[in-house]
Amino acid sequence: MSNAPPPPFERCTVLGVPVDLVTEPEVLAAARGAVEHGKRAQIVTVNAEFVVMAQEKPTFLRALQDAAVATPDGAGVVWALRRRGIDIRRLGGSDLIWSLSEQAARLGHSVFFLGAAEGVAQEVAHRLSLRYPGLRVAGALAGTPREEDEEAIAARIHESGADILFVAYGAPEQDLWISRNLDHLGVSVAIGVGGSFDYVAGKARRAPPWMRDRGLDWLWRLVMQPWRWRRMLALPRFALLVLTARGGGIGQPEHYFD
Repeated sequence: MSNAPPPPFERCTVLGVPVDLVTEPEVLAAARGAVEHGKRAQIVTVNAEFVVMAQEKPTFLRALQDAAVATPDGAGVVWALRRRGIDIRRLGGSDLIWSLSEQAARLGHSVFFLGAAEGVAQEVAHRLSLRYPGLRVAGALAGTPREEDEEAIAARIHESGADILFVAYGAPEQDLWISRNLDHLGVSVAIGVGGSFDYVAGKARRAPPWMRDRGLDWLWRLVMQPWRWRRMLALPRFALLVLTARGGGIGQPEHYFD
C-alpha cells in the first residue's frame, strides 16, 4: 500500500498543546486517507480542560503532541487563538462521531464503538446504523480504561477488522488508552469522543445550537450536570494561564505532516 502523507495541516500550540487549524472536511479527508493508505492516526479534540490537564500530566501532553490530528474543541481554545488573530471554528467529538460515521457508511469503512456505560455503545451502533444505512459496525463494547484489561480489549478490536475506532472513556483516559494501544488495534483511525455516546444514544442532550454558537456549552452542561462543577474550574484557570503567558501562550502556526 502507498504511504503517501496526507495534505499538510497548519499546526499551532496553545500553552504547549498542539491545535491544528483544520476544518471538518479536512479531518474527514485525513481519516479517509489513513484508511485507504493503511496508516494509523489518532485524532484528539483539544479543549481548555485538555490544555490545563496537559500542564500537569506529561504523559497526556505527549499523547496530544503525538496525535496525527488535534482539532480545536471548545470555546476556550477558540478564544485563545482568536486573541492572537487566528480565526478558527470549533470542531469536537460530538460533531465528528456523526460525520465520520456518515463517511464510513458511504465508503464502506467499518467502525467500532468502545466505552460509556453498559449497553450505551450498542445503542450508539444501532442509532447510527439507522441514520446511515450501510454502516458496517465491527463491534460495540463498554470496556474499561484499566491497563490490566487493555490486552483483551485490544485483541477483540483487532479481530473485528474495524477501520475506525470511537472511544468514549472521557479525558484523559480515552486519549491515553488510544496512545498506548494504537499499534495493536489494527484500526487506521482512533478518536476519543468523550460524552458523545450519551448524546447519540439519547442519554444526554447537547446544548442548543444558539448556545454552542456563543460558546455557552459549559453553562448548559453545568445546568444539566451540576456534578461537573469541579471540572468547570479548569475554565477560569485556563483563561488566567492564557492571559498571563507570553504571547497569549500561542505558538505560531507551522505546516505539519503526520
